[in-house]
Amino acid sequence: MMERRMDTALLVLLMGHLAAALEVPLDLLEELPQPPTITQQSPKDYIIDPRENIVIHCDAKGKPHPSFSWTRNGTHFDIDEDVNVVMRPHSGTLVVDISREKADHYEGVYQCTARNKHGTAVSHNIVIRQSRSPLWSKERIKQIVVQEGVSLVLPCRPPAGLPPPIIFWMDNNFQRLPQSSRVSQSLNGDLYFSNVLREDSRNDYICYARFPHTQTIQQKQPITVKVLNQDPVDERKPTFLIPSGSSSSHTVLRGQVLEMECIAEGLPTPEISWIKLSGDLPTQRMSYLYYQKNLRIVNVSASDAGDYRCSAKNMLGSVHHTIHVSVKASPYWIGGAPRNLVLAPGENGVLTCRASGTPKPSITWAMNGIPIANSPKDLSRKVEEDTIIFTDIQMGSSAVYQCNVSNDHGYLMANAFVNVLSEPPRVLTPANKVYQVIKNHRARIDCAFFGSPIPKITWFKDSRSSTLDGDPYIQHDNGTLEIHTAQARNSGKYTCAARNMLGIYENHVYLEVKEPTRILKQPEYKVVQRGRSVVFECKVKHDPTLVPTMTWLKDDGELPDDERLIVDSDSLTITDVTESDGGVYTCIMNTTLDHDSASAELTVVEATPTPAVVYERPDPPTDLELTDQKKRSVQLTWTPGDEHNSPIQKFLIQYDDSLHHRGHWHNLTEVPGTRTTAHLKLSPYVHYTFRVLALNAMGFSRPSFPSRMFKTEAAAPDENPKDVEGFGTEHDNLVISWKPLTGLQSNGPGLRYRVMWRQKAVESDWTTVTVSNNSRFVVSGTPTFVPYELKVQAVNDHGVGPEPAIARGYSGEDLPVAAPENVQVVVLNSTLAEVHWDPVPHKLIRGHLKGYKVYYWKERSLHKHNPYHMEKLILMFSGNHSHGMVPGLHPFSVYSFNVRVYNGKGEGPVSPTQQFDTPEGVPGAPTSLIVTNSNLDTLTLEWSPPHDRKGRITGYTLKYQPVNNSNELGPVEELALLANETSVTLPNLKYSTRYKFYLNAKTVRGAGPAISQEAVTIVDEALPVSPFGNVSSSVGEDGPLISWEYWGPEKNVYVEYMVENSEGEQEWQKEPVNGSQNVVLKGLKGGLSYRVRLVAKGHHDQPLHHSEELLVTVPAVASRQVDIATQGWFIGLMCAIALLILILLIICFIQRNKGGKYPVKEKEDAHTDPEFQPMKEDDCTFGEYSDNEDHKPLKGSRTPSNGTVKRDDSDDSLVDYGEGGDGQFNEDGSFIGQYSGKSGSRDTAEGHESSEAPSPINTMNSLNSFV
Repeated sequence: MMERRMDTALLVLLMGHLAAALEVPLDLLEELPQPPTITQQSPKDYIIDPRENIVIHCDAKGKPHPSFSWTRNGTHFDIDEDVNVVMRPHSGTLVVDISREKADHYEGVYQCTARNKHGTAVSHNIVIRQSRSPLWSKERIKQIVVQEGVSLVLPCRPPAGLPPPIIFWMDNNFQRLPQSSRVSQSLNGDLYFSNVLREDSRNDYICYARFPHTQTIQQKQPITVKVLNQDPVDERKPTFLIPSGSSSSHTVLRGQVLEMECIAEGLPTPEISWIKLSGDLPTQRMSYLYYQKNLRIVNVSASDAGDYRCSAKNMLGSVHHTIHVSVKASPYWIGGAPRNLVLAPGENGVLTCRASGTPKPSITWAMNGIPIANSPKDLSRKVEEDTIIFTDIQMGSSAVYQCNVSNDHGYLMANAFVNVLSEPPRVLTPANKVYQVIKNHRARIDCAFFGSPIPKITWFKDSRSSTLDGDPYIQHDNGTLEIHTAQARNSGKYTCAARNMLGIYENHVYLEVKEPTRILKQPEYKVVQRGRSVVFECKVKHDPTLVPTMTWLKDDGELPDDERLIVDSDSLTITDVTESDGGVYTCIMNTTLDHDSASAELTVVEATPTPAVVYERPDPPTDLELTDQKKRSVQLTWTPGDEHNSPIQKFLIQYDDSLHHRGHWHNLTEVPGTRTTAHLKLSPYVHYTFRVLALNAMGFSRPSFPSRMFKTEAAAPDENPKDVEGFGTEHDNLVISWKPLTGLQSNGPGLRYRVMWRQKAVESDWTTVTVSNNSRFVVSGTPTFVPYELKVQAVNDHGVGPEPAIARGYSGEDLPVAAPENVQVVVLNSTLAEVHWDPVPHKLIRGHLKGYKVYYWKERSLHKHNPYHMEKLILMFSGNHSHGMVPGLHPFSVYSFNVRVYNGKGEGPVSPTQQFDTPEGVPGAPTSLIVTNSNLDTLTLEWSPPHDRKGRITGYTLKYQPVNNSNELGPVEELALLANETSVTLPNLKYSTRYKFYLNAKTVRGAGPAISQEAVTIVDEALPVSPFGNVSSSVGEDGPLISWEYWGPEKNVYVEYMVENSEGEQEWQKEPVNGSQNVVLKGLKGGLSYRVRLVAKGHHDQPLHHSEELLVTVPAVASRQVDIATQGWFIGLMCAIALLILILLIICFIQRNKGGKYPVKEKEDAHTDPEFQPMKEDDCTFGEYSDNEDHKPLKGSRTPSNGTVKRDDSDDSLVDYGEGGDGQFNEDGSFIGQYSGKSGSRDTAEGHESSEAPSPINTMNSLNSFV
């Protein structure tokens, strides 16, 4: 049997191309045929509610749409004969009306069949059973009387229902009875007491059974328990109530739930614990129920088989029970159920039905619902146990195959069709679809396709220069093109081409890579006083083609509907802040593709001055602890330090590897500042020590104290060396190099490398060597420049790394052995030639073709006056070129050249040297042009031929024209000269006139550039003509003003001046005039005379032009002496000071003589007011002023009891300050005035002893009373 299976596997491998699973997309290609496929069916075990109609689902698709039929208990079920059964239109679903018939009448095993002309699909067996919730049997339950301390079991024994009921215990008030380690419920529903207490006495222990399918609850009769306390029970060690004995066994199916229980009695109450004797408990899939009396393992696998031991223990002893668990398995798929095949005529294919189970299941095949042994013979089909092989399949072989896998614990049944079609390729993705993705995100471009044979998908971009099958592109089997990290350069038009032997179909889509949305300025933490305003800024950058939407949240909810909250495009303003405004505010910027958010907290404080908040770096985290330790991961927890008024933004976790790199801390990961735990992914064979740093707005904290060391176990390498390259340093070797793994990547001790190579073009085996402590290996004795395939695999003491990728390289290069042939040259013009050659065959280059070099040099000039040039020049043409341009040639010359090919090693042989001539060119400008023998009306011009003639000089052209005083040019005269002439005399010129001359040389190719010169005919041969006239001077406030007229051609004009009769050789001082015809000479010293002249400067070889000198005298400046005594401000100040002194003297005199005019002064002195403070006579100042009462008389006055006062002859009568009453005189002649409210306004006039300083106005008012 084993040999037969191996033959089958070998046959499958030798078949070559096997068609992949494919299904006709009927929603898009409605015209294509397809056998039926079951799309929906009821579950195998279908429990129905007897109160509702029965619905048995069966739906299928196919083309044409399938018809449906049913079997019941293995025989045909005639639906038309049962009035209670209806089949839904366009479906096989049955609806059974139970209003006229009981539901249990329709219990049984049902199977649905869907067929069309291309095949038949069948459903699995659907077992219909009615749910049942029977009543508890009538029974009389006696009172249970027990002694305190003994064990007790209250039986439930619910009626058998379908499905089984859920059991729970409650009292008369429908409250669940409390359970504990002493009192708990078993799996069968009984209530167990490890020992009873007096408080367990009650008469309402009621067991309830809830039947979930019908949602009904059944109740058992209440149980009464009476606990006595007559004979105390001794303490005892534990014994098991269930299970019994020292061992038991349990069988569970793979994928189901394993539940084991151990309930013990004893006094004190025992504690239950569990272990697995044959391994570790599956902590990720297990849980304890009922106070550890129940061990529950979900999703059971074969690894859960073995012996489990439960132990019950109290202070008096312990007891153990062993449970042997066997894991069986109903059939399950390996790699999935059989998949549909779409094959083209003549193709090969395989249907595979791979499944497993315990015990091993049997596999049977059927075709269109009929056992395959009874089906029509098909020469293209061969059945080999779990595989059907199709070879050279033909039209008409379409069918649906059923695979049935079964053992003692269940079965699996699956349909898979074989659809034989001949269809050209089609792309189902809509044309011109636009995909948008954010930069640096993953991009997927769809190319859903269909065809038979299955088309091959090829992707192109923009110009279709090459297929997209390498980095950064990943092409999936379903045609989707993926770009792992999209960049702006990936935008553009993409073409998906689907082709098979029947044709090709292309579809165009577009990818747009957008800039990400980013918050540039985040809202910041704010502390604001109540009643103030606060602004949160949130400035965002986004792709301009995307429409952004800004949203603000408060405490992860919507903003309150309050007009005090003002939302702008990039800010949130809260006015008149209240305590309720405190919280976390979040700004969210959304686009159609992405979003970004940032948060900040608002703290509202009382509107009282508070000390400034001090922000500091956080304190380091503490209490680092490692938990949940696994081979390649560990959980790290810590306690944050003080934030110092700035929230922690994140934690940075670092590690130190004391095994490979002791003392160096490396960043491992970061977590948000709100978390205090991190699940760390680790590498094997590392001795980890961790530390944590906290970051707030002020910076990082100091590192925490390191955690304890955590050592990971060694393992085989997870990766191989990268950057594998192959190259040669000699013509007969191959150097294989790679980037070695780091100590962290080695995963274990004994790291070494398995180096493998073989020639690519030759069918040869891999040659393998193992090297250590190296990153390169040299293979000697190789052929010259031969392609090799290379692999480097990491190995350590614990195993080998993954299968390495194949790299490619070449052995060493050697010099090329052939020169380019058929070398030709085409002269394009006098300075440019084009060289052509035939490329050297690749095998003769013996290396990587770098390009071609053209060596060329000038042999000689065809003109006898030019010297030879033998310097060789090189032009390099990279790549596989067959021609090249040679620029920068010298006209009218003979050149030699040759061509060589070069590779990475050097140059090859030289091609035969050839020569070519360049034609004549345009000559250069004459070397010089000078003017000699300048007379009244003639000039002589002399010149030298061009230095660079570029051919034979055929003559010269002379042009000249006059220039007037305003630099305007006159008419041009032209004169043709012979080639052998080097001078010419021009007669009949205007006297005292400036001329401009232009001279150029000519060859047969044309005239070259001209050389120019200027000259002036003279009036008197002895004196040159000056270009300056009407030079004059005048004296202004800023200095002498010099004016002139100028008609010369020179642009560089300036004024020179120097002191007349200066001692020694004083240099002329220069002042530029910047194109104007007047200038002010500033900074000249008064009282001196200066010599002044104008100068025009031409080219360096031309003489200076001077004007006539002027003698300018700068007048002396008279000195200004100011007499301060004649200044008005000084006179006014002196008068004011004198007046002030006079006023002060008068005030002092008045105060000294006050009261002297009254005849009763002695009497007044005898009755002085005790509050009166006399004026200080020594410095004429006033005593302290007191105003304790509104009607108190002025200080210094005398007030008799009758309140009368004498009125004097002053015009300023004191009666005016009263309320209309006349003034009165006392018997001693003194004046008494009774003051009303108005008196306050006259204090300064009448009260001479006021505390105010005496001003001139107050002083004059005081004087009025004495006049």
